[in-house]
Amino acid sequence: MTTFSEPSGLGQPDLGVPPRPTSDTRVIAVIGIAHFYSHFFILLLPPLFPLIATDLEVGFIELGVILTGFAVASGVSQIPIGFLVDRLGARNILILGLILESLCFIAMGLDASYWTLFFAYVIAGIANGVYHPADYAILSASVRPERMGRAFSLHTFSGYLGFAVAPFTIILLAEFLGWRHALTLAGVSGLVAAAVVIYFRRYLNDGREAGANAAPHLESTRAGLRLLLSPPVLICFAFFAMLSLLSSGINNFAVSGLDRLFGTDLTVANLALTAYLFGTSGGILAGGWIADRTRHHDWVAASCFAATAVLMVIVGSVALGQVALVTIMAVQGVMHGLIMPSRDMIVRAVTPDGSMGKVYGFVSTGLSLGSAIGPMIYGALLDWGEPRLVFYVIAGFMVLSMATVFTSTKGRAVVR
Repeated sequence: MTTFSEPSGLGQPDLGVPPRPTSDTRVIAVIGIAHFYSHFFILLLPPLFPLIATDLEVGFIELGVILTGFAVASGVSQIPIGFLVDRLGARNILILGLILESLCFIAMGLDASYWTLFFAYVIAGIANGVYHPADYAILSASVRPERMGRAFSLHTFSGYLGFAVAPFTIILLAEFLGWRHALTLAGVSGLVAAAVVIYFRRYLNDGREAGANAAPHLESTRAGLRLLLSPPVLICFAFFAMLSLLSSGINNFAVSGLDRLFGTDLTVANLALTAYLFGTSGGILAGGWIADRTRHHDWVAASCFAATAVLMVIVGSVALGQVALVTIMAVQGVMHGLIMPSRDMIVRAVTPDGSMGKVYGFVSTGLSLGSAIGPMIYGALLDWGEPRLVFYVIAGFMVLSMATVFTSTKGRAVVR
């Protein structure tokens, strides 16, 4: 049987000098800005797809390939970037990633051909892989342990806030400036954010010194693989993949689906998507309160999935008015946000002590897998003239997610 050693300090590196309490707020705010732009950049291009498809005379399959390239690049890059963070320091890697991704969007606006969009977005995906390894390294090394939970919560919230702001912002800029200048201006704003991070970098500890003091006890590779391939963990992997597949459909193709299916005005469709994303952000905060007060995380997640599946079928079946569409999408967003803390509690429930990092890292790759596959599925449905199926397929993934929720809670993974 493999034994596990628990690291000292619960993930808080011993840097010799503890973080100053007065700097916690600055650290959380600065890292929150970076994480905001991580998600903001992810969702800038999809709302412009109807405009780009017409202007560049390309199909939604080609545009879906761009999103797939971003997702693959981001997912593959995170592991080697994690090593670079440990070797070179998280602060510099974070700043370079934010600058590089900002420059990619400036390039998309200045030379907006299909292949420029493709290659620039793939490079942006590599740069986007910086944020999570760097953000969590800095937060762990800079924030007091008693505020770590709040720091991680606000970190997640800032990312979803970036999602919520992006669609309406970019479509509004596109209406006044054109979609090319809109992308350029968004990239410039990212450079401003990078300047803010650079200015406050002295408050950001990156934990490089902790590497030499890290505990030497490691699980055997064979035992770790058995754990990751155990049924409860594999089901959690499937759960994360389903979440990503349905989120990919809503975030990236709901606007185009409404446009093609009902002729919904792009401003109204993007307002509905913005309401959904703001609702998700609020639901995340409320979901944390609920998760702390119940053990029935599977029922919380499943009930939210069931309700959102029904609402998604309604959105794809009925030409709703502006108020009804925005309201229904906002309610769906809140329920989707409520799922997030329960999702993490479900993974924690099936994970043996001392294996949280390994299991979370593995199941999170399901998010990258879903992000890579989803755009091609939904893009193909739109190109085949079946926009209604976009919403029905999203609802189907919600139902499948319900099955993985209940199955994953039936047992606990064991390392032997």
